[in-house]
Amino acid sequence: MNDHPGDDNAISSAGFRRIIRGVGLLSLILLLGTAGYMIIEGWPLLEALYMTVITITTVGFGEVGTVSEPGRIFTIFLIFAGMGVMAYTLGIVAQIMVEFQVRDLIGRRKLGLKLKNIKDHYILCGYGRIGVVIAHELKSNGIPLMVIDQNPQSKEKLRQQEIPYIIDDATSEEVLVEAGIMRAKGLVTVVLSDADNLFITMSARGMNPGLFILSRADQEATEKKLLRAGANKVVMPYLIGGLRMVHTILRPAVTDFFDFAMQDKNIELKMEELKVLEKSELNGVRLMDSGIRQEMNVIIVAIRDKLGNMSFNPSSKVAMEAGTTLIALGPTGDLEKLGRILSGN
Repeated sequence: MNDHPGDDNAISSAGFRRIIRGVGLLSLILLLGTAGYMIIEGWPLLEALYMTVITITTVGFGEVGTVSEPGRIFTIFLIFAGMGVMAYTLGIVAQIMVEFQVRDLIGRRKLGLKLKNIKDHYILCGYGRIGVVIAHELKSNGIPLMVIDQNPQSKEKLRQQEIPYIIDDATSEEVLVEAGIMRAKGLVTVVLSDADNLFITMSARGMNPGLFILSRADQEATEKKLLRAGANKVVMPYLIGGLRMVHTILRPAVTDFFDFAMQDKNIELKMEELKVLEKSELNGVRLMDSGIRQEMNVIIVAIRDKLGNMSFNPSSKVAMEAGTTLIALGPTGDLEKLGRILSGN
């Protein structure tokens, strides 16, 4: 969203200071009124406080006791002072309430404009622990994103991250339409309930048959149901986490390598998937003749053909054809160079 949290905090702080000022003046009037009645009329504390309250609020109750002439003069000044302070305090409260309503209305309008313009984006259903990681990585890679989450507490986090969001139920087709599902490139559903993930997948597939759908599953039985419901891929976080821990024990060097290559932000070594386009000068060229390894210091780990079949450690005699995808490992700069060549730029 395009809201500015710093401005919101400034308004809130100023409003808070005004409220404190009003409460302070009101407390001062109560203190002076109570003390005045105790001194002038000799009333006890509770009766003096009660008389002060009914006087400045002008509720019209009867006097606590007979008021002397000096007491009546004091009451007149107390009424005018009390009414002024009460009006000032209530005005501050009303002004702050209006400010919050106007700011919320402006924020909704900005969000509405953002929703109308967004396209080729990913819809993320669920902003829990997994959703936070997904949103951060997609945003870091410059991928347009829209988050749907039911938890109102997610609103401030998403606003600070400047991520468009809808606080509502992702299982509702109306909400998916509002999130631009007909213009979206993909949908990722990671809500806590497998049943909700299944329902979201079915709804999304029916609304946009060409949408890429990635879904989370906690139970193995749910994985098959999600695939039948239209999910392109299903991820089981608990299974992946368990296998990762086992591999850390059995193959620590391999695990360290993948951590090094995939997660370390301070190194140049990355693993990317690069698609071969028709206009690329390497279209139809064999790996051994491409000069990729010699000129760009890039290793082709695997090749995925047009049908999605994966060939690991491909032979140097394999030709790179348009539509195939190379899984490449190498320095970031060389990968970007190879990507431009494969795309024909």
